[in-house]
Amino acid sequence: MTNARILIVEDEAITVSALKRELASLGYQVAATASTADEALNAVELHKPDLVLMDITLAGTVNGIVAAVAIRGNFHLPVVFLTAHADDGTMERAVAAGAFGYVLKPFSGPGLKAAIETALHKYQTEIESRRASTRAA
Repeated sequence: MTNARILIVEDEAITVSALKRELASLGYQVAATASTADEALNAVELHKPDLVLMDITLAGTVNGIVAAVAIRGNFHLPVVFLTAHADDGTMERAVAAGAFGYVLKPFSGPGLKAAIETALHKYQTEIESRRASTRAA
């Protein structure tokens, strides 16, 4: 889904700049950026992105996993985690939070695109399944 609007939630400015360039080169739009969980929740409400690309370790007191749970619960959006942490515990917490994808830093364009496209497809399938369930009920 090229042209998808993506919210970047990342507290490292250099990574935000690299992500903006890479996402633009892949045909995506950056809807907004945020560096804390609170900023992310406000940005989702204000900019209505198609997907959230979320770092797990954020500035502030709330981490990306907690923020993702709030975004999924309140806005039902797909969240792809972007992190330098490849340990099993972090990955398990991300999966338990309802992650639609997981990208390790340093990221690559093809890896980023694969994670985003997979997440968007999974999300679209989830929406269609909900609609079918609603019609059947």
